[in-house]
Amino acid sequence: MAGDKVIAVTDVDFDAKVLQSEKPVLVDFWAEWCGPCRMMGPVVDELAEGYDGRVVVAKMNVDENPQTPSKYGVRGIPNVKLFKGGAVVDEVVGAVPRQKLEAMLDKAL
Repeated sequence: MAGDKVIAVTDVDFDAKVLQSEKPVLVDFWAEWCGPCRMMGPVVDELAEGYDGRVVVAKMNVDENPQTPSKYGVRGIPNVKLFKGGAVVDEVVGAVPRQKLEAMLDKAL
């Protein structure tokens, strides 16, 4: 469930790939059984293509990686959080239009 430009992150490598990134990182918290997550998947993939080189786009399966979502208060999915400088600077919960995510990214750049 990820395009060529999307990285998968886990509880083990989250700090290195997300918190220590020089670029803003958009993290899509999702699960295989989640219908709205599957709807958001292609949107997140398109953003990864469009913002390639400026933003890192990552996906985390919440069923396989329970620690990080718990740490960041992920209670509903899809949950998309934008990390910058090791901290959450913005987030959206639920299936949202691409424009909402683009506005979130543009504001952080």
